Amino acid sequence: MIEALSYGFLQYGFMQKALLGGIAIALCCGLVGPFLVLRRLSLLGDGLAHLAFGGVALGLLLGVNPIIAALITVVLGSFWVRSLVKKNIYGDAAIALLLSLGVGLGVVIIGIVRGFNTNLYSYLIGSILALSITDIIIAFSLLMGVIIFLLFFYRDMFHLTFNEELAQLSRKNIPLANFLFTILIAMVVVVSIRAVGILLVSALLVIPTLVALNISKSFKQTLLISSISSIVAVIFGIIFSFIVDIPPSGSIVLLLFVGFFGTQMYKKLA
Repeated sequence: MIEALSYGFLQYGFMQKALLGGIAIALCCGLVGPFLVLRRLSLLGDGLAHLAFGGVALGLLLGVNPIIAALITVVLGSFWVRSLVKKNIYGDAAIALLLSLGVGLGVVIIGIVRGFNTNLYSYLIGSILALSITDIIIAFSLLMGVIIFLLFFYRDMFHLTFNEELAQLSRKNIPLANFLFTILIAMVVVVSIRAVGILLVSALLVIPTLVALNISKSFKQTLLISSISSIVAVIFGIIFSFIVDIPPSGSIVLLLFVGFFGTQMYKKLA
């Protein structure tokens, strides 16, 4: 390991791809996370990730690309949750319902195949060091989609985040913004699974926002700091995992927690 580090970790192709893909995924999560947290939908990422677990398992069972199967499942689940919330089912209850469905479906499929498939395990804990060129292209394409969405719908999402009732009445683009944001969140969750896995994807969506809220003074600052903290955690998490030979998903999330507690202490002392 020491000999490998002496030549620099960037000489390894898998590390280059992990860092490139990780930065794109981190930016996606850092930009959409504040809208989820401030709308009190922090657990939506967790619910969708667990639904993706069922989608991945279904894809492996049917011989379909697991990511495509998960994406279809999660997009449908996102709209289902929206419809349940509109029918006056509490948001947290709807998310719990979604989470239960995903886990139940995954467990049944594991039982059908008589074992815990190794490929399925990699989706649970993430496999950012195994990113392919295709994965990186998908991650950066999604990042461009998130940026374009915010350029066109930032004001709508801002009003929707802080006063949903008023936004529904005063802004004509709200239904379209909600529709596109629902699809974006589903895509961000599925793509992020490659970085930190199904079990930890909600951390990548939520904790950078909490870090930002501790020190930011405006919503735009929150978006900026959330994105930066997410990128820093992903980069140093990957490097640290390479040095000590541990799963990068755990390193990334632990660094995010360190950042959160550090900013908490700063907030109290400031």
